[in-house]
Amino acid sequence: MFRRAFLLTLVIVSAASAQPAGRRSTNLAAILAYPGFYFGRALLVVGTVSENNGGFRVSDDEESIPLLFKGNPPAGLDEIRGEFWDLGRMKPDDIRLNTYDLRRVFHLDPDAAWPRPGEVTAFVATSVTGATLPQAPSIRAIVLLPFRYIDQKVTITGQFSGRNLLGDLPAAPGKSRYDFVLRSADAAIWVINMRPRLKDANGKDTELGLDARIDTGRWLEVRGTIQRARGLQWLDADAGSLKFSKPPTETTTEEEPVRVPAGPPPEVIFSAPTEDETDVTLNTTVRIQFSRDLDQKTLKDHIKPHYLQPQSLERGEPDTPAVDFTFQYVPATRVIELKFTKPLERFRTLKVDLVEGILGTDGQPLKPWTLTFALGGS
Repeated sequence: MFRRAFLLTLVIVSAASAQPAGRRSTNLAAILAYPGFYFGRALLVVGTVSENNGGFRVSDDEESIPLLFKGNPPAGLDEIRGEFWDLGRMKPDDIRLNTYDLRRVFHLDPDAAWPRPGEVTAFVATSVTGATLPQAPSIRAIVLLPFRYIDQKVTITGQFSGRNLLGDLPAAPGKSRYDFVLRSADAAIWVINMRPRLKDANGKDTELGLDARIDTGRWLEVRGTIQRARGLQWLDADAGSLKFSKPPTETTTEEEPVRVPAGPPPEVIFSAPTEDETDVTLNTTVRIQFSRDLDQKTLKDHIKPHYLQPQSLERGEPDTPAVDFTFQYVPATRVIELKFTKPLERFRTLKVDLVEGILGTDGQPLKPWTLTFALGGS
């Protein structure tokens, strides 16, 4: 019943005025592109609220989301603060849903199957206030109002975060081997086509670590062109423009210092072959895609493909044959590819276990996961 074509995204405004710590600035395109990443996070978005068939919608230059609230919103551009929900990741008896009429608010039949992740989402807002346009480009301004800066040359200052080591962003653009994240205040953006190698105050060449947090306290300035796709923004850096800097003096409307929340744990979102698939070819390559970037160093010894022991007993084999394989992780697509060094055995069941110990780049653990499929005869 709940098809992706009927995706419903609601922004619900409550009268609460408290401002939770750790709020992240983002935009509607990012939320709709990565609902799993933004689920349960306290967020700030900017858009224009307008009337629509007796209700309201919040829109930016590209996306539009239904808005439910009590009272009248301020005219013009608004800042909307709140928490993003994905009902498919919640249980029907979740206490947070007791406040709402599921049929009226979410268009859900309480007696039907519960929606899957990403099918029915909601932005539960705590406040809607008038927005002030930024005086100059900054990471926060670009993230909140991306369409005002697309294809423009800007100079930004931010804290180096390697390959998304702090889990600020849901995915990587995969444009160059040295892509890295800069963050400032409550927002973050990718920088592409720029190796993080620059001279310090003494003229010494310094290479910042993309995969270690040792350099995440460094502040950098870089110039380039703003681009976007698939809910992500990035700066295509100009050669020679990267240099060390100091934290910017810009202020935000946040009254409390921003503390970065832990992102949701990574999870498997796709596999090929699929679970319980049959007649899989013996020279298959297994591909497993994840919702979050993984720490590649944690993959070794935690990927375990194997045949089923009961099948070996049925065949009278003293030992279950080993499965020889190699693997590689592709950061741009967040995919593990398993290739088998010799053809798999005919008419067996193969299991691929991802065991405890695999971590996301922000240290969040992947829940142990298993893929099972049946091999064919060729």
